[in-house]
Amino acid sequence: MTKHLHLNLFIHGRGHHEASWRHPGASTLPLTDIRYYAECARIAEAGLFDSIFLADSLGVGDDVASAPRTWLEPVTTLAALAGATNRIGLIATCSTTYTEPFNLARQFASIDHMSNGRVGWNIVTTWLATASGNYGGAGPLSHAERYERAEEYMRVVSGLWDSWSDDAILDDRATGAYARTDGIRALNHAGRFYQVTGPLNLPRSPQGRPVFVQAGSSETGRRFAARYAEAVFTAQMEKATAKDFYADLKRLVVEEGRKPEHVLILPGLSPVIGGTEAEAQRIARELNDLSDPEVGRKRLSGRFGGHDFSHLPLDKTLSPEDFPDPGTVEAARSRTEVIIGLVRREKPTLRQLLGYLAGARGHFVTAGSPEQIADLIEDWFRDGAADGFNVMPPVLPSMLEVFVAEVVPLLQRRGLFRTEYDGDTLRALYGLPRPDVRFHAGANEALQGGAST
Repeated sequence: MTKHLHLNLFIHGRGHHEASWRHPGASTLPLTDIRYYAECARIAEAGLFDSIFLADSLGVGDDVASAPRTWLEPVTTLAALAGATNRIGLIATCSTTYTEPFNLARQFASIDHMSNGRVGWNIVTTWLATASGNYGGAGPLSHAERYERAEEYMRVVSGLWDSWSDDAILDDRATGAYARTDGIRALNHAGRFYQVTGPLNLPRSPQGRPVFVQAGSSETGRRFAARYAEAVFTAQMEKATAKDFYADLKRLVVEEGRKPEHVLILPGLSPVIGGTEAEAQRIARELNDLSDPEVGRKRLSGRFGGHDFSHLPLDKTLSPEDFPDPGTVEAARSRTEVIIGLVRREKPTLRQLLGYLAGARGHFVTAGSPEQIADLIEDWFRDGAADGFNVMPPVLPSMLEVFVAEVVPLLQRRGLFRTEYDGDTLRALYGLPRPDVRFHAGANEALQGGAST
């Protein structure tokens, strides 16, 4: 069987360039209008994308005056998009740090039922100080504690999704037997962070549980991904580091006793596409000219846990010594390592670094003709740097439309991408197995007092 690459659409603001909202190709709909998200999802579905993805933020950024990055809450948005689409997978971010496990398990199982098996969960451990202030104000958790909490969280939600057997529902009107109680088990979890009795209060969903997606690239994040993730969204600024990451994560997956083909690695790709390379470069310059370097400076500070970069002149050539040690950063540590790696390799000025990060916040940014973009995708895919891509159009929906109309047909003609949907669930599209039910140790043998067979 021919291996095909996978394409996910990352819907973010009006596009992934920080100045996208000012570009004439950006949607004029408010970012709170569900029609905008439905339009992007339908364009991606017409292009036979595997999935769409919605990120999340649990606080308002301090650059909100000139950077409209607010959007609808992603889980409820997925519920609406389940009815607006038919085949494409639906992935949303939800935090293990600030969401109760029972609520998350119930919401994602519900959307999997609504969509007939198309939901995925992007697992994040939240570090934003503004988020902490919105959820009790105790202060952000350390990097280590966030992941320790996430490990227990995964045991809880997995146990809840496994608390119903696939054949627990009988719905036999003639005999009056609705459910087999020996197929429904309590969880009775009592851990350091969570106490959850269970079972979940709705039957097992079409996929068994959501597809697990993860984006951490730190050492701890990679181990977590190797243990749980079925798709990994990663930020890589060049092919060489992407290949290293790909090989290392696949190795860790094997060490965790899993099959490497059951973990898809999808680097972010933000392509500016023009009829020619010169036209694409012109569009890229237009976007960069619309961006504000001081907004970029604030975002860079946020990446490094609030570190003050205000003393650095915009035209100063940077070195790693201008940044805090990533090991001391309690924020998104993997992204800080990517940024410092770029500084070490290319020695940009602060203005140049902010211009690059304005494109897609540390993901791979490129500009070229449709043929050049297809060549890049094929090269990374065939050379062991990616199983596909997390496509991050700089401007939405216009640059998504160009990608679907111009790049997708080239990939199809090269035998790299599907020409029709080949599955009904996100697991099927990703080529992933449906997990069997595993009743966890400590669970009750069965509920009592109902129908059984």
